[in-house]
Amino acid sequence: MYTVYILRSVNHSDRLYIGLTTDLKKRLIAHNDGSMTYSKRFCPWELEAYISLKDKKVAEDFERYLKSGSGFAFLKKRLLPSRKIQ
Repeated sequence: MYTVYILRSVNHSDRLYIGLTTDLKKRLIAHNDGSMTYSKRFCPWELEAYISLKDKKVAEDFERYLKSGSGFAFLKKRLLPSRKIQ
């Protein structure tokens, strides 16, 4: 299974990270121990949402969509509507 996940920074609640993995527990540990270059500035992270998909291409496409302008708007309006996101 391929998991598209959304993390929120605990200390900077307006910061989100969208990623793709096959091992969510291991990836969350990597984000929080500072070994992930991009996300280490906003450690620690907490899991906000995730979706697991069987097809790798579908998961990659969904991750790419969430990172796009319209996908991020969808995320703010439909997936995480009660949370403050910039």
